Amino acid sequence: MDSDIRLYFDEGVQVAVAEQMRNRGIDAVTVRDLEVLGDADINHLQRASEMGRVVCTFDYDFLRLHAEGIPHAGIIIAQHFDTTVGDWVRGLELICGAMTADEMKNHIEYL
Repeated sequence: MDSDIRLYFDEGVQVAVAEQMRNRGIDAVTVRDLEVLGDADINHLQRASEMGRVVCTFDYDFLRLHAEGIPHAGIIIAQHFDTTVGDWVRGLELICGAMTADEMKNHIEYL
């Protein structure tokens, strides 16, 4: 898949989702890859933004940070912890195929 969106998965999302996105040609990293497990949400959001990556999460605290006006490269949030790997992959494929990195800046998408 040809997309300029780059993804940053927080620790709540299964590592398999990032692996599946990489298999599809999407640039994806996890907090495990970066060895920053357990870091504060604000740090994840700022790091992802500095890296030009969209945060993928279940954590509603990211919505609060967005509402506070903290700039970011984008947030994709699943509303339920029972969202499967397949749900994530299908949703991310649609988002990455339909939007650009510029369109995702300071934007939230829900799965």
